[in-house]
Amino acid sequence: MIPRYSRPEMVAIWSPETRFRIWFEIEAHACDALAELGVIPKEAAKTIWEKGGSATFDVERIDEIERVTKHDVIAFLTHLAEFVGPDSRFIHQGMTSSDVLDTCLAVQLTRASDLLLADIDALLEALKRRAFEHKDTVTIGRSHGIHAEPTTFGVKLAEAYAEFSRCRERLVHAREDIATCAISGAVGTFANIDPYVEEHVAKKLGLKPEPVSTQVIPRDRHAMFFATLGVIASSIERVAIEIRHLQRTEVLEAEEYFSPGQKGSSAMPHKRNPVLTENLTGLARMVRSYAFPAMENVALWHERDISHSSVERMIGPDATVTLDFALARLTNVIDKLLVYPENMERNLNRFRGLVHSQRVLLALTQAGVSREDSYRLVQRNAMKVWEQGKDFLEELLADAEVTAALSEAEIREKFDLGYHTKHVDTIFRRVFGKS
Repeated sequence: MIPRYSRPEMVAIWSPETRFRIWFEIEAHACDALAELGVIPKEAAKTIWEKGGSATFDVERIDEIERVTKHDVIAFLTHLAEFVGPDSRFIHQGMTSSDVLDTCLAVQLTRASDLLLADIDALLEALKRRAFEHKDTVTIGRSHGIHAEPTTFGVKLAEAYAEFSRCRERLVHAREDIATCAISGAVGTFANIDPYVEEHVAKKLGLKPEPVSTQVIPRDRHAMFFATLGVIASSIERVAIEIRHLQRTEVLEAEEYFSPGQKGSSAMPHKRNPVLTENLTGLARMVRSYAFPAMENVALWHERDISHSSVERMIGPDATVTLDFALARLTNVIDKLLVYPENMERNLNRFRGLVHSQRVLLALTQAGVSREDSYRLVQRNAMKVWEQGKDFLEELLADAEVTAALSEAEIREKFDLGYHTKHVDTIFRRVFGKS
């Protein structure tokens, strides 16, 4: 997590100040439940909220204590006791450190999820607006990087909208999966704390009780969460790569916005590089890389070890902060994307009608020519366009075998672009509904 690729609201979720405030709330809510059960005095629970709730936790002081205790939760509890006083002896009754750490992580990841969901919503809005703007902007579709058949730029954007809609659904499920609370004590048996405490804390923090924990919340939940972030990052990269290809000088069908005063190269003043989408490709690689250690964290020893701890201290903030930044950057790219319909038309026509080859092939088969012969006839005329710069329509009209099966009018009709876009409205209704 570095400032260059960070946004303050997401960074704040992972700050020490936020973490210690969540730790306090977990402990204080647990004390309320213990007081209701008669395990600790109600006045003590009240004092803990009053004195701890108004406290400003000193990160440097906690770090100082931890250098001696070599234990972060104990260091925090020692510092909290400095505010609360004698009633601090009732804090952490029957709990273990992982109850605090894992429940806190669940709170942080759910808060991060909410920001990421808002990011996706903003991206979806931008994609939808630009998709309708270019619903009828005809462009060439490519497979293997080679001209295939016509589509529209709006359909490309609608595809991205549908993909990020699926990403949103996955993240909603991942958020639900990660939002569990464990206040079950050592090895998760509730031997020294009533299950009611867990239920109470979970409700107060917007979580649900973990059905069965060991000494930690099962890490398959976290693995799925970070894998979901990795899939979202891959979708970001797919759109970014599309824009990078379309911005190539030889193509130039779309381009990142180039702001006044922006410089593309320290050596070549003419350069306008796709730096934002190249950056998104790199950020996507990083977010995906966090999924693998999250999966390795699933297999802990017996009821717990802490091999997962150092991993999560890194990947929790890094993955969410990076993805938050990447989603916002992609939204900005889409919002300001420069689109060049004239270049799309010029590229579409660059190979003199080759994009209509399938229609001619199908027409020949429907006219009674075998598929093998139809393919041979169309391909031999297509190769003249590739190799000699000929016009595909003219070559077909001059081919006696082709004209023996199809009239001139029938051949010319197969070069109508509208044929390829006749179902764009259907696609849009499927993606966006009736709006």
